[in-house]
Amino acid sequence: MSTWLITGCSSGLGRALAEAVIGAGHHAVVTARDEAKVADLVELAPDRVLSAALDVTDPARAAAVSQQAEDRFGAVDVLVNNAGYGYRAAVEEGEDADVRALFETHFFGSVTMIKAVLPGMRARRAGAIVNVSSIGAQVTPPGSGYYAAAKAALEGMSGSLRGELEPLGISVTVVEPGGFRTDFSGRSLTQSRTVIDDYAETAGKRRKERDTTHGTQLGDPARAGRAILTAVESADPPAMLLLGSDALTSYRRVLGTALAEADEWEELSVSTDFQD
Repeated sequence: MSTWLITGCSSGLGRALAEAVIGAGHHAVVTARDEAKVADLVELAPDRVLSAALDVTDPARAAAVSQQAEDRFGAVDVLVNNAGYGYRAAVEEGEDADVRALFETHFFGSVTMIKAVLPGMRARRAGAIVNVSSIGAQVTPPGSGYYAAAKAALEGMSGSLRGELEPLGISVTVVEPGGFRTDFSGRSLTQSRTVIDDYAETAGKRRKERDTTHGTQLGDPARAGRAILTAVESADPPAMLLLGSDALTSYRRVLGTALAEADEWEELSVSTDFQD
């Protein structure tokens, strides 16, 4: 039995993962900005589930929730940074305050949570950190530049973190979901107030009022929750876990295109070396 601390459990993948963790018999610390929205999860197993109000952009709350988890269950064995929301805008349309808030949640909020649990994990020489990203970090679709950038920052940090923690017995896994039938493309999707007509055929096609993907995604959140659980409990958790056939297909396409372009420009790339 291990203790999982999961952020953003009010809906979507966070809630599905919490249900999988609880169903597997583990301890779970389920969090949301509004604690009332996770009260029903506590009822699933009151002796094994602790709820807490948590805004990941508040370092004091992050530290307090981590301490609550340790006081109740003795340790945090697995941290899942899942809290987040979507933001769509052409790069030129994005409002500075909104973009900074996006990074505060997705990137800096995750870092805050990591720093809150790492002292305990290091002391025990054991633990797992799961950072939920998005296939968007690889695909970088028009209209999602800032969201993709925030997730790419999370992934870059995670790669270095994995190298730092692996010798200490702590795993780091990035999860890249494709499209899942959650509220992500509905209630949890925000966008810029500024609209520039020149982007109507690129970023504009993906604004909320023109997006028809909500409710039609291939991904099953319950299956995703069980997949994350399986990966973390494996003998060698992956550096990256792709979720969904669409994510896998897109990732392979991005890699193939990148390799082909590298080959095409190989001569110019190597020409910049000193010539002996």
